[in-house]
Amino acid sequence: MENMIISFNVVVPLFLNILLGYILKIIKLWDEHTLKVMNKAVFKSFLPILLFYNVYNTDLKSGLNPKLMIFASSCVFIMFLLLCLLVPLFEKENKRRGVIIQGIFRSNFVLFGLPVAISLFGEENIGIPSILIATIVPTYNFLAVITLEIFRGGKINIKKIIKGIITNPLIISSLAGILMIVLDIKLPYILDKTASDLSKVATPLALAILGGSFEFKSISAHAKQLIFTVFGKLILAPAIFLPIAVALGFRGIELGTLITMLAAPGAVSSFTMAEQMGADGDLAGQIVVFTSLFSIITMFFWIFINKQLGYI
Repeated sequence: MENMIISFNVVVPLFLNILLGYILKIIKLWDEHTLKVMNKAVFKSFLPILLFYNVYNTDLKSGLNPKLMIFASSCVFIMFLLLCLLVPLFEKENKRRGVIIQGIFRSNFVLFGLPVAISLFGEENIGIPSILIATIVPTYNFLAVITLEIFRGGKINIKKIIKGIITNPLIISSLAGILMIVLDIKLPYILDKTASDLSKVATPLALAILGGSFEFKSISAHAKQLIFTVFGKLILAPAIFLPIAVALGFRGIELGTLITMLAAPGAVSSFTMAEQMGADGDLAGQIVVFTSLFSIITMFFWIFINKQLGYI
């Protein structure tokens, strides 16, 4: 029951932010034009600052675990490659293909992973989750950009894909954060405080914009894609990779971190990115909403099972 409450407490605030955005649209405090402009601002400004600041503040000494980092990265790359092969077999529309692929391999690791890890293992043990977030989130973004660029149009344009990757704000901010860590460069207090404050704006604002952009009438049109993505994200992916992790000897906080990575709902930024890169924004938003909703149950299930077996 305690694990259910943890998942509930993580997910409900996300839904309240989404609900606020939906209400603001209903009462006409913002319109379609405002939402598009704000979404662009989040994608090009607030989310990159959040990502940079999270990477920049990672303590490499307290949680460096090469075996875990290699395994987690391998899981993401394997999912990405398999999905790129399988999804086009049943989904014929390019704009939906990229959204489904990123909807399954990309998790809300920052918002969901850290709170669950802290609840399970305490704040004094967040070094490993923090390092993994600093490794995996840039990987998510890098592969998501590749995915959405590949399926942006009918023909694959290598030059356009490369340009899209190297000019993507989330990729640039991730690399900047890693560079700051490697070179051991510290931000002056004023810039640190500014980045900290702005990073706190990104997620609530992105969620509110998602709520304002949400269309209930389009759910039925995406029913097949939603069922496939929600099942693949919350049940199939953890069911495949968690037993492998156990077999490889991951236990305790290592396995707990992998659970939060693999079983967390879709990343909020996947909606923002899909909107800005010409993909199916409605489907991307619905994936975030429904994976977040059902993750209350599925996250509890994965934690409960592994606790009962004595693995975490």
